[in-house]
Amino acid sequence: MPQRILQVLSLFLVLLLFFVSLELMGDSFKLMGKGVAENLVSTTRNPFIGLFIGILATSLVQSSSTVTAMVVGIVAGGGLTVAGAVPIMMGANIGTSVTNTIVSLGHITRKDEFRRAMAGATVHDFFNLLAVAVLFPVELLTGAISRSAHALEEAVIGVGGADLLSPVKVITDPIAEAVISLANSNGIVVLIVGILGLFVALRYLVKLLRALLLGRSERLLHKYVFGNAAAAMFFGVLITVMVQSSSITTSVMVPMVGAGIVTVAQIFPFVLGANIGTTVTAILAALVAASGGGLNGEAALTVAFAHLCFNVFGIALLWPIPFIRRIPIWLAEKLGELSVRNRGYAFGYIAAVFFILPLLVIIGTRGMDTSFYEEVIPEESLELPVQEEPAEADTVEAP
Repeated sequence: MPQRILQVLSLFLVLLLFFVSLELMGDSFKLMGKGVAENLVSTTRNPFIGLFIGILATSLVQSSSTVTAMVVGIVAGGGLTVAGAVPIMMGANIGTSVTNTIVSLGHITRKDEFRRAMAGATVHDFFNLLAVAVLFPVELLTGAISRSAHALEEAVIGVGGADLLSPVKVITDPIAEAVISLANSNGIVVLIVGILGLFVALRYLVKLLRALLLGRSERLLHKYVFGNAAAAMFFGVLITVMVQSSSITTSVMVPMVGAGIVTVAQIFPFVLGANIGTTVTAILAALVAASGGGLNGEAALTVAFAHLCFNVFGIALLWPIPFIRRIPIWLAEKLGELSVRNRGYAFGYIAAVFFILPLLVIIGTRGMDTSFYEEVIPEESLELPVQEEPAEADTVEAP
């Protein structure tokens, strides 16, 4: 029993190091790239550029919650329309998976672990890429996501928002802030500390998980959390809402897959639940904006609901069909196998999908005519009309 208690305490300490390392990595990118991300987000209404700006901006700050809340804030301030914001939200869904993909690199020195971890990390990527491939053209041609989001906004308008308390951030934020202060807010130094902490945490996390989850604990995990797809998806939503970060939720799954405790197929519905759970932050921010009244606040709420609708529609369209459901798993496992044969595939995949391709598309589609997209968005949610001043009452001059 004392050994078991020591293992549990060690697991908490290693998880703390893991979470702080993730926080430091995200903070380092924010220190180096948040200004760039803000400028990118606020400069376009071209949906093609918006989609890849969402990917690039989220990859820079490593947090879809940060980018989506940023977009909601810009819309609420009148700096961006719904038409410009919805594609950015889609891109943020892809960009957020860069964190767990980077986490998988922590297993790079252990061949079998790395193969499994890379597959476990990128199944999230491939589902989001497939969802965008299906739903982005649907949105361009029909405005289905924007219209659904607008209907939800009208149903809940006037409801105030409130901040959720993330227990993980309450613990990790002070530690991360102390490290950043010691590093004089140098983004590169903070990134190096975060990466070193991540590698150390993953080294011991896999060993501790294997030791603790062998036997009865592992059976309980498989029975209740990963017993069926619905349960796994529910826990993915619940845990992500609690910690307010899909990056944390999905990244925790990577070492579990790497250790062989769960399979890629088992965590797949869990990460889909995380996709839904991560929309809560932006919805709460938008509810706060909408509760103050005004057309900008209503538009911000529409954008937040568009993020939710995109994830729900993606799951509803792609998950029920077994053949399509297996595609992200197959692609992730193949990438894991390729990455073991040549580690360059892993680094090339991250560089190409999250940075190089978005930059090339942003540059290449600047002059594209996208007026057809604006025409299918509901007029009242596309633009933010200027409210006219009430006409002054006529006065009768005294005789």
